[in-house]
Amino acid sequence: MYHSKIAGLGYYVPENVVTNDDLSKIIDTNDEWIQERTGIQERRHIIKGEDTTTSMGVKAAKIAIERSGIAKEDIDFIVFATLSPDYYFPGPGVLVQRDLGLRTVGALDVRNQCSGFIYALSVADQYIKTGMYKNILVIGSEVHSTGLDMTSRGRGVSVIFGDGAGAAVLSREEDLTKGILSTHLHSEGQHAEELIVKAPGMGGRWVTDILADNDPNDESYFPYMNGQFVFKNAVVRFSEVINEGLQANNLQVSDINMLIPHQANLRISQFIQKKFSLTDDQVYNNIQKYGNTTAASIPIALTEAWEKGKIKSGDTVVLAAFGSGFTWGSAIIKW
Repeated sequence: MYHSKIAGLGYYVPENVVTNDDLSKIIDTNDEWIQERTGIQERRHIIKGEDTTTSMGVKAAKIAIERSGIAKEDIDFIVFATLSPDYYFPGPGVLVQRDLGLRTVGALDVRNQCSGFIYALSVADQYIKTGMYKNILVIGSEVHSTGLDMTSRGRGVSVIFGDGAGAAVLSREEDLTKGILSTHLHSEGQHAEELIVKAPGMGGRWVTDILADNDPNDESYFPYMNGQFVFKNAVVRFSEVINEGLQANNLQVSDINMLIPHQANLRISQFIQKKFSLTDDQVYNNIQKYGNTTAASIPIALTEAWEKGKIKSGDTVVLAAFGSGFTWGSAIIKW
């Protein structure tokens, strides 16, 4: 039995900065309204033709691989988390294998939205623990901007999301006091429709139905979110899954050196920080700059925190996420 450690981290965000004031020119909204409810000041949007979910993932992965100190030929497996693949199928994992010029290693796609990176990390961790693989590339990448309702009708959702990618290389660790100590995953599908994109989907409205109806008022292919319901569930599940991880490893809240929460809403992060009595130095948030980048938010924030020296050898790092599905999870890491 082995542990897995994060050997390398990287992230990439598009250069195109979209501020709240920029959005107010096309949507009936304003900077004060957005910041008050979400904490977001700006986000990044791709320029069509320059970036995709896959290409951003590849750019983040190259940085992570270089920092890991291993050759790309040593990557044994790929796990790619996203809700916004370049194609309906195939998923982006195989495209990364192609674009990075890797060996014909396996590639797995994870569709768990905001908790996608935690799920992907957990899958990779199990593969390494059992000895099946030694080095696994884990990516979270999202392009939201091209799939949002950028009109006043969609302002409750569209102002929240941004584009970006983060990546991690997980490698075998023989010291069982280090690396990923445990991961904890949950779901509650009875609330699936509270945060959803209904179409296109084989079970309801597929592309042929959308084209046949040609209904300009059809909102089924835009994201829908019951914001208050999601918020109320998120603060409960975040707390539960963080405590679950701490208890599983006989740790106390005081042992947390850094909490990286999924960047869904700054108000959620602040609520959790207050509930656990954590200082500003113990929690890292960057939703102010990037918005909610779903599966990419944790690896982007984790990479930034590490780059700034906020995560050091020996630190206990907690990752936690909640999102569509409903799915949620946590990971406890000894750096």
